[in-house]
Amino acid sequence: MNSDSRRAVYFLIIAALVAAIGPFTRFIAPEIGLDLGTITESALYGLAILGAAFLLSWTTEAAEVDISKGLAVAVLAFIAVLPEYAVDASITWRAAKDPEIISLAVANMTGANRILIGLAWPMIFFIFWRSLRNKKRSTESKVSDASTPIAILKMPRSTSVELILLLAAVLYSFILPLKGGITIIDTAILFSIFGGYLYLIGRQASESPDLMGPALLIGTLPTNKRRLSLILLFLFSAGIVFTAADPFAQGLEHTGEELGIDKFLLLQFVAPLASESPEFLVCGILAFRGHASLAMAALISSKLNQWTLLLGSLPLVFSASSGEIATLPLQDRQQLEVFLTAAQGLFAVALFMNLKLDMKASLSLVILFLVQAVLPYDEIRLAIGILYVLLTFVLIYTRKNDIKLRVKDFWQECKTPNSIA
Repeated sequence: MNSDSRRAVYFLIIAALVAAIGPFTRFIAPEIGLDLGTITESALYGLAILGAAFLLSWTTEAAEVDISKGLAVAVLAFIAVLPEYAVDASITWRAAKDPEIISLAVANMTGANRILIGLAWPMIFFIFWRSLRNKKRSTESKVSDASTPIAILKMPRSTSVELILLLAAVLYSFILPLKGGITIIDTAILFSIFGGYLYLIGRQASESPDLMGPALLIGTLPTNKRRLSLILLFLFSAGIVFTAADPFAQGLEHTGEELGIDKFLLLQFVAPLASESPEFLVCGILAFRGHASLAMAALISSKLNQWTLLLGSLPLVFSASSGEIATLPLQDRQQLEVFLTAAQGLFAVALFMNLKLDMKASLSLVILFLVQAVLPYDEIRLAIGILYVLLTFVLIYTRKNDIKLRVKDFWQECKTPNSIA
């Protein structure tokens, strides 16, 4: 074993040990009478999630040896968003038993979705932009007249599949506030959209990825050992994320309550920051290591995942807790939240129809998100939602040719797998 391989093994072991802090803190520490306190426990759960995030990033890259990049990204997005499922399922289950918290049933889900687009998508661009600046400085030290690179994060044409299906899911979700609830029929439709997504990306051919570090070590193992290692690492990482995220989120909630923060806002922004942290970390690590387009693809897949599977699963959990098929009601505040989240998603998809993300687009996502987050008044949020829709109409007019190309790419991929790249 050469020095690079040994270093990769050390990184894997360190990440696994750090991740193991999560189950130790949750299950073993109480049994041995070790009281760490809320703040310390939250910090330890955060470290565990960080360790699992590194493992996820390496296994996702290595998985591209055996499956298509799109499917690997979808698996990554699903596992990284498991904490969000756990938190939302817990709230929705309790909402069926306690009518007083029904208004909180979609707070976490809508907050997480808006954070994903308003913070995570721009985060990848800013990491990408920073890497270009660093390369520019390095070049200038060798070439005196080096030109300033233009920071434009470009996505492959295959991203058209995710964008068109996400557009379909977002457009459908505008119906939900008008109906005043989410039904099992809505579940079936949203699940069907995600099922179509898995079918299309599952047909894509695998590629020869450019691996390094632990991902290279795993990817170059013999076939059977590699696949077994991937399965075990994915399961281990998913277990850590699922174990640590909920108590991490609850720890933040308790801290927020002590500070007198509104319960709805707490569940909508503080808890999602905790449950989305694995996803932020995994994608941030990928972008930092020079895989910004892969990181952005994972976040787009995650948005599609959350706005189909996660949103569609809420009526199932609510019905299971109720003991009968039931409609998850959307009350006044929830109707506004779903509308705002759908409007933001519509704007983001329209923004990406040219398969590019630049500084101007990234800032628009961040600023509009921060306005409605910092000023959480219904009138402000309604105004921002309407502004998202109006800006979308402007983008549709200015990028109608790009939209036609994305639809064409999507239908071409439906008819002929691997026809776009």
